[in-house]
Amino acid sequence: MSPHESGPAAGQANHPGDALENLSHEDRRFPPSPEFAAQAVATAEDYAEAAADRPAFWARQARELLTWSKDFTQTLDWSNPPFASWFGDGQLNAAYNALDRHVENGLGDRVAIHFEGEPGDTRSYTYAELTREVKKAANAFESLGIRKGDRVAVYLPMIPEAVITLLACARIGAVHSVVFGGFSADALRSRIDDAEAKLVVTSDGTYRRGKPSALKPAVDEALAKEGHNVGSVIVVKRNGEPVEWTEGRDLWWDDTVGTASPEHTAVGHDAEHPLFILYTSGTTGKPKGILHTTGGFLTQAAYTHKAVFDLHPESDVFWCTADVGWVTGHTYVAYAPLINGATQLMYEGTPDSPHQGRWWELIEKYKVSILYTAPTAIRTFMKWGREIPAKYDLGSLRVLGSVGEPINPEAWMWYREVIGGNGGKRQDRTPIVDTWWQTETGAHMIAPLPGVTEAKPGSAQVPLPGIAVDVVDELGESVPNGSGGYLVIREPWPAMLRGIWGDPDRYRDTYWSRFDNMYFAGDGAKKDEDGDVWLLGRVDDVMNVSGHRLSTTEIESALVSHPSVAEAAVVGAADETTGQAVVAFVILRGSAAEDADIVTTLRNHVGKEIGPIAKPKNILVVPELPKTRSGKIMRRLLKDVAEGRDAGDATTLADNTVMTQIAASLRK
Repeated sequence: MSPHESGPAAGQANHPGDALENLSHEDRRFPPSPEFAAQAVATAEDYAEAAADRPAFWARQARELLTWSKDFTQTLDWSNPPFASWFGDGQLNAAYNALDRHVENGLGDRVAIHFEGEPGDTRSYTYAELTREVKKAANAFESLGIRKGDRVAVYLPMIPEAVITLLACARIGAVHSVVFGGFSADALRSRIDDAEAKLVVTSDGTYRRGKPSALKPAVDEALAKEGHNVGSVIVVKRNGEPVEWTEGRDLWWDDTVGTASPEHTAVGHDAEHPLFILYTSGTTGKPKGILHTTGGFLTQAAYTHKAVFDLHPESDVFWCTADVGWVTGHTYVAYAPLINGATQLMYEGTPDSPHQGRWWELIEKYKVSILYTAPTAIRTFMKWGREIPAKYDLGSLRVLGSVGEPINPEAWMWYREVIGGNGGKRQDRTPIVDTWWQTETGAHMIAPLPGVTEAKPGSAQVPLPGIAVDVVDELGESVPNGSGGYLVIREPWPAMLRGIWGDPDRYRDTYWSRFDNMYFAGDGAKKDEDGDVWLLGRVDDVMNVSGHRLSTTEIESALVSHPSVAEAAVVGAADETTGQAVVAFVILRGSAAEDADIVTTLRNHVGKEIGPIAKPKNILVVPELPKTRSGKIMRRLLKDVAEGRDAGDATTLADNTVMTQIAASLRK
């Protein structure tokens, strides 16, 4: 799960069995060291306690990890499935839990966030300082008419103001909706409209690979047409790039938040009060607004952060490399580390700017002890060579995490030996926690516990305490060990999505219609001989590219919207660096085929319509697309072509010569 978007796995399979041959038998085992296990936060007893009484287990976590302004009397209400209520009659404030209570408990001088900008500028916020800034932002937002329940769109880079904005919204009960800064103006507008946002918080820009990069122009373009509810746009001055200015609407952060009162009293909100909406790609073109509420989300976020990463907040420095535009950045940057009173690092830039050792330089500088990143990044570092991290002292690291997609065993071993072994400078190795979860699940669902689980390269392994995950066949029956099937969740969990914003029917249809009384995650999985879970990838038309979840339908729609394209089909092809790469097959109109730059034109068109992350790696111009007699495009055959294989069984095609035509056109 991304550093960017947690969730579905990297491979795509039409049926989970299609990917089984890619799963190697894994005999290597890495038990926790006796020294690590002796100090571990989580213990084997957690599993037993949760198995005996799952709601009681979560109730204990909720009371021990959070401060409630009104205690709850009912832990779980599952009387109206698939709509759950956790801790429903309790009240709490997310920002108070992340900030004020730590200051009140004498931790105000502890560093909450070390920020490092890409150019090398730095800021550090203690808990007292961060609390003050969030109170000021809360007052500023309220002065602009933002009230409890209103939606606020956030379009910011990885800077402290992003976390401040989210917590200020949570403090006053406004619902934040973060849009990743790589998305286009059209994608931003569709999310602003769906959430009916009243305020947008953005910045003039950010830095990307050594150069200033603009953000504000996308907001201006998104709001150019009437019909939205946005009354104000607050702009953080980050890189000093000139920006267009709309008087009466646009406000500088320093002039609003900077001048606001630092006094603000947090009041409790209902546990089921909406905390945020986060949009994710679906199998139809329209993004889904995933809704999360307060009490259950914070409970599972705090527990998993503490247990999975073996967090010792008084001494650890935590670094999750995810952007706040994805759920990983929500749960494990904006909320869980602060709820748990930890110190964390935020970094604005990319791993290769200003040089390929940037991440290791930061780990050495800030003495990072827990690193949480994506397999895509790890595979990239492997390509660059172990001599780069070997130049730095990584001896502070003691837990490594992986998120966004399955990590292949080779990358897992490299991560353990080179990064966890401090470039070969030490014999002991840091444990690796490979985590599976989704935007929809809100927090970790499957992961080893580092002081308990005997780690296995490439496998997320076991459901966490209090989580009921299973692998089932077509009929919804549990498969035996050694077999593959569909990944499902059998019981409600605290951080589960409470629905799709404004569309309860789509929520039921998307997640609860495939199997009776089970949440279907959309992923295929296998249980190995030990019963450990291996993720096999999506079984629908959603791809996972570097942890970004992208809809094939959305990219196809973008391609067809160009006047040169008559028809398009998109598949995810295996890619050794990004997990999957977007490959498009297009049929051109008229004279467009004579345009030597048509592929570049179409790639840029998709970038504008959706965002640079959705640009196809390859666009292949073909005379026809393989279709069944009913008109369905056989993407399985296109995937074979994209991955360099001979096309599989084409007997169901309306025209058996199509694949021959495609092969001939590609040879040209």
